[in-house]
Amino acid sequence: MGTHIISEWFTKYSDNVYQYLIYRVGYKDAEDLAQEVFIRALKGIDSFQGNSQPKTWLIRIAQNVAVDYFRQQKRKHWKSYLSLDKVSEPCTDETPDFLLGMKEDNLILYKAIQSLKPSYKDVLILRGIQELSSKETAECLNWNENKVRITYFRAKTALKKKLDGGTLHEQEQF
Repeated sequence: MGTHIISEWFTKYSDNVYQYLIYRVGYKDAEDLAQEVFIRALKGIDSFQGNSQPKTWLIRIAQNVAVDYFRQQKRKHWKSYLSLDKVSEPCTDETPDFLLGMKEDNLILYKAIQSLKPSYKDVLILRGIQELSSKETAECLNWNENKVRITYFRAKTALKKKLDGGTLHEQEQF
């Protein structure tokens, strides 16, 4: 039964999960991490109690997968300092094909969101891009609705400052 439900949810919500992960971790690993979300969902389907919408439950799993990803990246980063024979890696996760494929406005928005702190990124992606309600966003982030509203306001203000030329320079956009 769990496999059937997850298959339905994958068909219905995989684009939402994937888009969330692109904005949260970048294009390079978003597809693999989206698959990880649905693997974890399948393993944990018995813990889904129906108190929230499946979409918010999956986004919450995606957030946890992103946190795990960043922890893993941090460990890799520290290990690179310990290894003297490490070959230098590119400074960005985005492939040239991905960057060229994005429309200029979307690329500028993507770069601006990536430059924000994680809590701002999360709330902007969920409220602004995924168009979740304050209640659904609160469920995903394990916050109260008031914190969602305040953080969303602050995140929009910070994003507007970046987009109005505050800290994004021409060469950083491309």
